[in-house]
Amino acid sequence: MTERGRRFVHREASYFQIGPSELHWNGQSLEITIQERAVPFGQKVIGKVTVHPEQLFHYSVPLDQGHQHRWGPLAPTARIEVAFSEPQLQWQGHAYLDSNEGDEPIAKPFLDWDWARALLKDQSTAVIYDVREKNGHEHILALQFHANGSVSEFPVGKRHDLPKTFWQIRRQIRSDGDPPKVIQNLEDTPFYSRSILNSQWRGENLTCMHETLHVPRFSSNIVQLMLPWRMPRLT
Repeated sequence: MTERGRRFVHREASYFQIGPSELHWNGQSLEITIQERAVPFGQKVIGKVTVHPEQLFHYSVPLDQGHQHRWGPLAPTARIEVAFSEPQLQWQGHAYLDSNEGDEPIAKPFLDWDWARALLKDQSTAVIYDVREKNGHEHILALQFHANGSVSEFPVGKRHDLPKTFWQIRRQIRSDGDPPKVIQNLEDTPFYSRSILNSQWRGENLTCMHETLHVPRFSSNIVQLMLPWRMPRLT
């Protein structure tokens, strides 16, 4: 993934190009064509990802007290097809697609957040957003996105601590019953972690995708100096 400036970006109603890569909505699915270079050795990353939504949602909700940051899932339940030639990689599975937007940098209001999603037995998708702001305000979203396009809230259990990451980031999750367990750590950085967990929501034992973002770490000078080595920038 490469951050690219304005001259590398072009978009239309159903098309978004970022350098040599592009996203295209064909009316039924989202086609993502990727032509990139991996860091730090520059290996080719060439392939296509296709996301097939089960149901599209036009839903947006503020994450902060000042309503400057908004989140909403576009396709909370979807199928995905992955086909890469560089490296040779093909698979299919369950997918999720959402959107975040803001009118100011995330460093202004937020301290950290824990986010998790899971597919329920009835094929709806449940999402918990547990947000903490620098001013002490806490905001919890617990939403269920149903196959018929409706959205409902659900009660959440108490907050459980998870083991700290390698970079000593504190992470948590809400669960109805027994303390949740980390099944696999997928990504562990100085400011962000992504993991697969076992937890309980709405009386179901679930496998959840979980992330933690620690905003002061992300905004620190040393991390900002490190980021271009992980994500090159072309302006």
